[in-house]
Amino acid sequence: MPAATTPPPAIAALKDSVLFVPMKLGNITLKHRIVQAPNTRMRSDLESRGIHVPGPRVAKYYGDRASAGGLQIAEATDICLNASAYPGVAGVFTESQLQGWRKVTDAVHAKGGFIFVQLWHTGRASSAGLRGGEAPISSGTIPMEGKYLDGTDCKDEPPRGMTVEEIHELTAEWAAASKRAVEGAGFDGVEIHGANGYLLEQFLHDNINNRKDEYGGTLENRCRFVLEVISAVAGAIGPDKVGIRLSPFNYFQDTRDSDPNTHWSYLCSRIANLAASHRPVYVHMVEPRFDEVLDEAQKLASLEGASKQKTQNTLSLFRDILKPAGIQFLACGNFNASNAAPKVKSNDADFIAFGRNFIANPDLAERLKNGWALNKYDRTTFYGASPPEKGYNDYPFYDEKTEST
Repeated sequence: MPAATTPPPAIAALKDSVLFVPMKLGNITLKHRIVQAPNTRMRSDLESRGIHVPGPRVAKYYGDRASAGGLQIAEATDICLNASAYPGVAGVFTESQLQGWRKVTDAVHAKGGFIFVQLWHTGRASSAGLRGGEAPISSGTIPMEGKYLDGTDCKDEPPRGMTVEEIHELTAEWAAASKRAVEGAGFDGVEIHGANGYLLEQFLHDNINNRKDEYGGTLENRCRFVLEVISAVAGAIGPDKVGIRLSPFNYFQDTRDSDPNTHWSYLCSRIANLAASHRPVYVHMVEPRFDEVLDEAQKLASLEGASKQKTQNTLSLFRDILKPAGIQFLACGNFNASNAAPKVKSNDADFIAFGRNFIANPDLAERLKNGWALNKYDRTTFYGASPPEKGYNDYPFYDEKTEST
């Protein structure tokens, strides 16, 4: 006989916690504070070089994770051809992509949910080989360490610094992509990807941006591109439909700022002082403890050792700057059934974004609400698998009858 398996332990029911107190986000009313974080999954279908289209498996994935009054943020999505050129990553720049995304948003809306899409450009994080021969672009000419996704050594294919004209053109493209996402694909809003070592963050970090013009050098100049993109996108679709993701304490893809507390405090003050017509409805930040490689203790120790001052590394610093301007705050990074509600109860965040646990639990909000045990995630299938449904659409919903036996 096969050995009996031990079911995962139940968790404390959170139905009476602040996570299930409704709250408005711009013009929408959310029934709970549990947000699906944007996670790259690489499961869209290849149409032609650089163009991937979200198909039925993507619609099922997001539809399964939708809940009445819940918010989802769809994965990082290309604003234009060659924005990332990663395999399996969709965009919002062709009609076929918009039609594919429309099936996704229809599935979410059918369950009473809301969905934003995260829009990105990877900058120096993608190789020329992936981009059809186009050289990587960035704030400057400093390459990442290691290899690109296609195996090319980053040092052998360094980025070129964008011209000011190209910065302006890409700012306009971000706004146009946002309009296509909302009007063509049916998204309820967009999240600008200004985190995790991708293009916008390559302008923010002082260990990457080595420009000498109005987009580099001083702190004010390094923030200019991000602020212009926020304003352009808000002008295109309305500020109530715009969020931005930031990761001041990020190490991923060689982004180690010399003084993140000071530098992102300045950026947040600039965001808070934008005109109401250009001010985003939320800022989404990654906790300092989260890292792609280091564990929590290692990451926090590294940040403390690198700090130029004794300011505590915490998102609360930025939350306090943004709150008086009416900008809501999403926190993300290693949250679970135990630490999510206290974060909101202490007023350090309005919403909590879950990534890995949402991957493994399509009914995560219901599981947390009722204290049902969580499925374990399989890290090896995060960024693709064979078949593509593995680790994507094969995680089970909770079954009270099965779990109780």
